[in-house]
Amino acid sequence: MKEIKAYNNILELIGNTPLIKLNKITNELEGNFYAKVEAFNPGHSTKDRIALYIIEEAEKRGILRPGDTIIETTSGNTGFSIAMVSIIKGYNCILAVSSKSSKDKIDMLRTMGAKVYVCPAHVSADDERSYYNVAKRLHEEIKGSVYINQYFNELNIDAHYNMTGPEIWEQTGGQITHLVACSGTGGTISGTARFLKEQNPNIQILGVDAFGSVLKKYHETKEFDSNEIYPYRIEGLGKNLIPTATDFDAIDKFMKVSDEESAHTAREIARTEGLFVGYTSGAALQAVKQYAEAGEFTKESNVVIIFPDHGSRYMSKVYSDEWMSDQGFFDSVNVGETQKIEIIK
Repeated sequence: MKEIKAYNNILELIGNTPLIKLNKITNELEGNFYAKVEAFNPGHSTKDRIALYIIEEAEKRGILRPGDTIIETTSGNTGFSIAMVSIIKGYNCILAVSSKSSKDKIDMLRTMGAKVYVCPAHVSADDERSYYNVAKRLHEEIKGSVYINQYFNELNIDAHYNMTGPEIWEQTGGQITHLVACSGTGGTISGTARFLKEQNPNIQILGVDAFGSVLKKYHETKEFDSNEIYPYRIEGLGKNLIPTATDFDAIDKFMKVSDEESAHTAREIARTEGLFVGYTSGAALQAVKQYAEAGEFTKESNVVIIFPDHGSRYMSKVYSDEWMSDQGFFDSVNVGETQKIEIIK
């Protein structure tokens, strides 16, 4: 009798995401460009990696016990991943979510059984209403709770050092010359960078930041400048504080990208490569275009770009013509870029 080939549960599908060569969207750029498509994780984002890794480390250390409650701050993706892991492992899940998160993401979190607190996005990190402080308060009030605290948790970096970095090194046969990754908590870029730099210190680690965020200037000056902070639309990119889960020494430079250009680039990825990816993936590739314009790459460059999540999380945002129009993102060049719908009666 043949063996049934099945996974024991959905968590066994986390990691080992594919590296996919980009062809059309980068054909005018010097170099070879490859997308590490994290939407192939079962929770459709790179955050599956840290959710599983941090929770299992907490179990090993005796911090988490059956029936406990896991609390976290999230722009949506980490929350979904934690909720998914909590279902399989039998934990309760409470999430403090930024109001900047798309309605799609918030609905998904509730569908996955999480209790969700939606907190105002455009308040300072030390405001009692910020999702950081709401999560801290809930952790203090709820007995038997564990606060993941991804922005200040070294395990966030370790997860990518142990998983994402080795995968990219193996998939490229050690031929990677540049890594381009968005920085929010900083765990993805930092952990991946640490591993890759150990294999080859000449690999360039190119960060992506948002206009309205403090990360790029802090990297360059080691000074926190609150004047850099203003509201922006991209979720999961940039910060209004300095996360300790970001290893700034492992990153060579940062490039800032705009909300509008990142949104259009996300749509362009779908139209040219058939990859339906999220807003931050658009930001990452927009940064690649800007790095290329600045002369960062040569014909011999092998550039890996991390695409963090799936486009389904942004149906009410960057993939909505109405939302794009409301933001003023359609100009004379981009109007009508999606196909019209014809209704046959």
